[in-house]
Amino acid sequence: MAGARWRRRLAANRSINHGYRVGVGIVGVLVLAVGLVTIPLPGPGWLTVIAGLFVLATEFTWAERLLEFTRHHVKRWTDWVSGQPVWVRLLIGLATAAFVYGVMVVTLHIAGVPDWVPGWVPLWR
Repeated sequence: MAGARWRRRLAANRSINHGYRVGVGIVGVLVLAVGLVTIPLPGPGWLTVIAGLFVLATEFTWAERLLEFTRHHVKRWTDWVSGQPVWVRLLIGLATAAFVYGVMVVTLHIAGVPDWVPGWVPLWR
C-alpha cells in the first residue's frame, strides 16, 4: 500500500517522525476541542469531535480505541432508536429540538443578539 510506505519511511527518521506525531496531535486536539465547545450549539458538534478522534487515531492507539468505543456505542444507540415505535422517535426528536432551542436562547442571552437578526424575531429583544 502506497500510504503505508511513505509512513514507514517517515517513521525511519526519528526526529521527523516525532515532529509529524506532534503535528498530528496538535491538529487532532484542536479539531476535538472545537467539537467539544460546539456540542451544545446547533451544528455538527459531535461530528467534529469524531473527526478530531479520527485524526488522532491515525497516530495514537488510545484515540483509536476511543474511536472504536464511540463507533460501538453510536451503533448501539441508532439500533435501539430504530427499533422504537414512531412516537418514541418523535419524542426523542422533540426533546433534542427543545434542548437545541434552549441552548440557542441562553447563548443569545449571554452573548447578545447580533444586529443582523430582524426586529420581528419575537425572542431575545
